[in-house]
Amino acid sequence: MKIFKYKFTKLTKTLIYIGIVLCFAAFGINIFSIITSDVTASANPVYPIIQYTLMFLIPVVLLVVLVSLIVSSYYSIDGNTLKTSFGIIKSKYDISTIDTVLLDRNTNKLTVYFKNNSFVVIVVKEDWYDEFIDALCKSNKSIEFSIKSKEPDNKDDKKKK
Repeated sequence: MKIFKYKFTKLTKTLIYIGIVLCFAAFGINIFSIITSDVTASANPVYPIIQYTLMFLIPVVLLVVLVSLIVSSYYSIDGNTLKTSFGIIKSKYDISTIDTVLLDRNTNKLTVYFKNNSFVVIVVKEDWYDEFIDALCKSNKSIEFSIKSKEPDNKDDKKKK
């Protein structure tokens, strides 16, 4: 099995880490709120219990999602399947249904097109593009690989005339 880690932008990574810190801060604030308040002082003690439960549940769920994004975001090629994992969201694709792999030099994106006219954009380090394409082509020899090159810039030619 060949695994390729998902490449997050610096802004995305920063936002994920800020979210993780905020989850811990919310958890601490919630504990402080429970310690300083009196549940029995309310008219109906059921409402504060529901409130405190939700106050803990939301940061914990968000923390699990954010940590899973950092830990478990990857693409893997395992025999006849291409697996994509984006945190807790996972997908499997049969490699035999892949029609074309396109490397677009204009956007610097690697796109996998399937026979049913759907596609997946692969977001890994640019250095791993060749390894990823080789691993796919080894699993299915009939995959067509193409490169969309940058078009030459004709602005200089227009200025000279």
